[in-house]
Amino acid sequence: VQLQASGGGLVQAGGSLRVSCTASGSIFSTKTLGWYRQAPGKQRELVAAISASGITYYEDSMKGRFTISRDNAKKTVYLQMNSLEPGDTAVYYCNSDLQYASATGWAPLGSWGQGTQVTVSS
Repeated sequence: VQLQASGGGLVQAGGSLRVSCTASGSIFSTKTLGWYRQAPGKQRELVAAISASGITYYEDSMKGRFTISRDNAKKTVYLQMNSLEPGDTAVYYCNSDLQYASATGWAPLGSWGQGTQVTVSS
């Protein structure tokens, strides 16, 4: 599976952006998809995940501000980001296959997109 992310940009604090990630390949609809982000000097962290049936998961700091969704017909996963803060500045990556284990949490096992830069100015 190859992934192509898009939609990043520069936005003022309090603003909104929607990033998208489109996949090639035939198994997209059966997988849990996810968005991660990596800020300069920090480790990549999970933002949100969405299962094949549409069940969603969010990291605590993103709850209520971010919404993950998917369109299997378009092989695309979206991340709508509202009330953006400077701390949300990062490169946002999508992953095509997330697995969850109770002992270790979420693990990104699929392909990575190339990332899209989101910059939030104060």
